[in-house]
Amino acid sequence: MASIFGHGLVAYTTSKLIDYKSGKLLLCLAIGSAMLPDLDVLAFNFGVSYSHPFGHRGFTHSIFFALIWSSLLAFVFGKSKKLIYLIVLFLSTISHGLLDAMTSGGEGVGFFIPFENSRYFFPWRGIKVSPIGVEKFFSERGINVILSEFKYIGIPCLVILLVLFFRAKFLKKRS
Repeated sequence: MASIFGHGLVAYTTSKLIDYKSGKLLLCLAIGSAMLPDLDVLAFNFGVSYSHPFGHRGFTHSIFFALIWSSLLAFVFGKSKKLIYLIVLFLSTISHGLLDAMTSGGEGVGFFIPFENSRYFFPWRGIKVSPIGVEKFFSERGINVILSEFKYIGIPCLVILLVLFFRAKFLKKRS
């Protein structure tokens, strides 16, 4: 998996890309939704295997889960911006599986669970897989993960956020 930092940054960037003036609630929901799929690691504590549909990178990483989750949150919190909330939250949630499918480890992502249980990776897998567990993250391997994410996630997100920032400044000056 990519780390929670990478997942959170992609959600923040997605939120700003779709709705530049997105409020704190939408930003928090988007970042939380991007991190949520990894709660499935708790299944290991109950004897659920990695390859089980409810194992790590299974159902909570699927397109179906992202649709259900984002629809629920958009309905509850979206008020007059339900469609914006739905789009931002869906993209933030599904971005988790997309990033994980670009990592160097694991057994793939169950994008189509519960309809089909196969696990998938993308052909390009340049993001170093993050260790599971906080104590393992603060190690040489953890530093390599952060550097990898900075290169493949941080820099692209920063470029997008800078373009959006300067675009907003330019448009504000013109009005």
